[in-house]
Amino acid sequence: MRHPRNRTPAHPIKPPAALAALAVMLLGGAAIVLARGGGDSHLRSQPPAGSPGASAAAAVGPSLAGVDVVLITVDTLRADALGFAGNQLVATPTLDRLAAAGRVFADAHAHDVVTLPSHTNILTGLYPYQHGVRENSGFRLASSVPTLGTWLRRAGYATGAFVGAFPLDARFGLGGGFDRYDDAFPRGSNPDQYRFAERRGDQVVQPALAWWRSRHASRRFLWVHLYDPHAPYQPPEPFATRFRDHPYLGEVSATDAFLAPLLTPFLDGREKPALIVFTADHGESLGEHGELTHGLFAYEATLKVPLVLWGPGVRPGRDPRPARHVDIVPTVLAALRLPVPPGLPGRSLLGPAPPADAVPSYFEALSASLTRGWAPLRGTLRDRRKLIDLPVPELYDLRDDPREERNRYDQDRPTARALAALLPAESAWPPARGKVPSEEAARLRSLGYTTAAGSHAGSYTAEDDPKRLVGIDAEVQRAMALYAARRFGAATDLYRKVIAERPTMSEAYEQLALALRQLERRDEAVAVLETALGKGLGSETLRRQLGLALCEVGRAREAVAILAPVAGAGDAETVAAYGIALGDAGRYPEAIAALRQAREASPSDPAPLEDLGVVSLRMDRPAEAQRYLESALKLNDRLPVSWNTLGVALFRQQQTGPALDAWERAVALDARQYDALYNIGLVAAEAGRRQQAVKALERFVDTAPAERFGGDIVKARALLQRLGS
Repeated sequence: MRHPRNRTPAHPIKPPAALAALAVMLLGGAAIVLARGGGDSHLRSQPPAGSPGASAAAAVGPSLAGVDVVLITVDTLRADALGFAGNQLVATPTLDRLAAAGRVFADAHAHDVVTLPSHTNILTGLYPYQHGVRENSGFRLASSVPTLGTWLRRAGYATGAFVGAFPLDARFGLGGGFDRYDDAFPRGSNPDQYRFAERRGDQVVQPALAWWRSRHASRRFLWVHLYDPHAPYQPPEPFATRFRDHPYLGEVSATDAFLAPLLTPFLDGREKPALIVFTADHGESLGEHGELTHGLFAYEATLKVPLVLWGPGVRPGRDPRPARHVDIVPTVLAALRLPVPPGLPGRSLLGPAPPADAVPSYFEALSASLTRGWAPLRGTLRDRRKLIDLPVPELYDLRDDPREERNRYDQDRPTARALAALLPAESAWPPARGKVPSEEAARLRSLGYTTAAGSHAGSYTAEDDPKRLVGIDAEVQRAMALYAARRFGAATDLYRKVIAERPTMSEAYEQLALALRQLERRDEAVAVLETALGKGLGSETLRRQLGLALCEVGRAREAVAILAPVAGAGDAETVAAYGIALGDAGRYPEAIAALRQAREASPSDPAPLEDLGVVSLRMDRPAEAQRYLESALKLNDRLPVSWNTLGVALFRQQQTGPALDAWERAVALDARQYDALYNIGLVAAEAGRRQQAVKALERFVDTAPAERFGGDIVKARALLQRLGS
């Protein structure tokens, strides 16, 4: 009898995090560090150390010294999607109560329109060009950059963070300063969907509350992040029925309900007073300006955010003053009477109001530039006048044009020039030649950002402006929807059309290759990725996918060569892919070392454990493999590849019954676990479980792709005949 097999790739086909939930460009990624100090930004408003205003910065506004702090961030929440903002369709009673008793900043803005950099702005009090995190993919906050958690832990606070989705995974560096960083959302999501791993808001709040109550004897800082309003909009009941025609508002309403157990005790006076900060990382376009979700533009639909402060001594009411995410850190530290680090660009929102024209705000949207090669978007906002710096520049006066429908750039050049002068030179992307240290430049090159040396800087034209390319963005969105609906053939056709229209768009090659891999057309997928690499589009995510695709077609040595240049940068996913390639190439000790490194970088991710199990099996260590796989399944028990591999490990230890159970679980989770079906047929037949064997073999014969399993299908039919089926 042949041994049961584990041929199913130990690395399920995963879409790059690039496309979570049909969002425009949200890639899960790596570890580039461009951290800088405050520099000489035109946009700094915090007094420098030693200046007359520096010592006063920490002593303005009400004193909340020693009180607890709660920071709540909601992903993808429009400023106008809440009841207290005037929305009469949504149901947000808890947040409305918080706003009624707190201070509402009606003119608050983010500085980024994607999750990771925006939260990094909130937690560090720095602009993105200062802390170095510019997008969701390819960036990681340097451990040398302190966060609000760092400062409060130094002040004696117990610090806990509870986040809802993969873009804030601990691997991206925001865990510094937190005693507990809970990112226990289930990895190993359905590989057919463009979705990040995430958990529902109530599953975030429950452990956060448990942690909060367990630290009641300490001063506490709690950060809670809820991801629910992010696309696709699929609110739970009763909100799904109630908001059938407005599912996004259904998600917002559900989020309010999830926050009620956390906020209501404060609002009712049953919990001792705390300083509560509530905001969003960015908004959602919902079709405005042609953008379906977020990440492409920086109009008010995605840049404007809700912001509420609540606590003892915080005067309630609406505050019309401009507020920014970089103001949150100095506001909290000043209120607690803790030192405000010099060089932060923000100011305390609870202190005296400066003139409106003295509070400029920088913003950017670089996702389309980094993942598609389109023009980078930067801008400044001051006194409700907004400049968007693109090849086709835009100027809006938000006082009488809040929907940004009338571009006044040509009519008001003096204002445009004044705002352009506020753009910090160090914020330009790509960085100018000589502005990036050599090791960071090497990192940029490894990521495929060859423009870091300045070769592309200044060469963008109107044809690269995202406004001119919004039609292509819509095609990408449709292709992603087709992929999520498992219409892989139609998705490949649309991606090929996108490539024909925009042959330098690396994202389209990656997504085309993913769809081809789902269609079992792996050689074509490899050819597509090699073509992109040959065009100089070798981003880290593209190299990672090419390496995995090469492993699938038996070209592991080439995969090792492709991945080696980028694996050294330390991104957990890339290191894991490198480990897979090493294992497939028979370099087992090196594979184990790489996969353990990936495991250490992302301890909540079961994928490295799953792959360690595969390598251990290849080394004929089934008991060790079993331990790795059971650890993976403790993190997420819905991993079909782990169950299939565990079945093989158990069988090799003469545990036939448990092995069959594991394979059945794999097939129940994913009907395409053809190796598991074949294994069930072989082992059940030998064990005398005829009915189980026949059922599995018939399914295998009927569903397994002939081009990959042709010989096995013939053998399965022969076995079925012997079993009398």
